[in-house]
Amino acid sequence: MTTHQSPIRVIRPALTQQLLGLPWSDPEKIALTCRILAAQDHCFALAGQVTARVGDGTFWTVPWSPAFDAVTVTDVIRVDDDLNPVQGSVQPNPATRFHYWVYRARPDVGCIVHTHPPNVSALSMLGKPLVVSHMDATPLYDEVAFLADWPGVPVADREGELISGALGAKKAILLAHHGMLTTGRTIEEATVLALLLEHAAMLQIRAESTGSTIAPIPEPLAREAQEFLLQPSIIDATYRSFADRALRADPQIL
Repeated sequence: MTTHQSPIRVIRPALTQQLLGLPWSDPEKIALTCRILAAQDHCFALAGQVTARVGDGTFWTVPWSPAFDAVTVTDVIRVDDDLNPVQGSVQPNPATRFHYWVYRARPDVGCIVHTHPPNVSALSMLGKPLVVSHMDATPLYDEVAFLADWPGVPVADREGELISGALGAKKAILLAHHGMLTTGRTIEEATVLALLLEHAAMLQIRAESTGSTIAPIPEPLAREAQEFLLQPSIIDATYRSFADRALRADPQIL
C-alpha cells in the first residue's frame, strides 16, 4: 500500500514576498475586476455586480452603466447600506441590495462578485450543482452551495435572505435559473473564484456531454490543492495576470 506524502504546502518566503503586493487601490481593483470578468464572458447586458467593503459601513461598486466591458476607475462609486451614493452621484444597480444580506451574515467577506456567465447559467438551467473534479477548480472544493429554487429577480430583501441563507459559510453559490455568486476576503479572491467557477462549470458540461460519469477526486488531495491555491500570494499572482491582460488591452481603465 502506497502512503501519500504531502508536497510542500506553502510557497517559499522569498517567492511569497515577490508575489504579494498589488499596486492598485480598491476602486482601481473594482474597475479592473469588471474588465477581467467581461473579458472572460461574465458580461451580459446589465446582469452582474461587484461590491467591496470600505470598512466604514460603505461599499465600492459600479452603477448600471457603463457595462463591465467599458468600466473605468472614474465610474466606481461608494454607497451606503441603503444604496445611497456617498462618493459619486450615479445610482448603483438596485440588485446590489441582496449583497448586503451576505455582508451582514458574513463579517469575513470583503468582496462579492455576482454574474451570469454562460456555462454557470447553463448548469443553473439544468438544476445541477457544481462538481469539482479538476485540479484548477480545487479552491472551490466543498465550497459551492446550491440554491435549487429561483426566488426571482434579486432586488428585494426576501431574495437576499434566501441567497445568504443558502450560501451559509461557503465561498460561493450556484443559483438555479440565475447565475453565481462568489465571496472573498479580498477583491482579488472573489474575482479569481468567480473565474474558476465559470471555468469549472465549462469543464463539467464538456465532461458530462461525453455521456460518462465524472470521476471524483480524492478528498485529501483536493484539500491539499485547495490550501495551496488559496494562499494570498497565489490568488494575487493569478489576479495580476488577468489584470495585466486587461490593461494591455486598454491602458485607460485606470
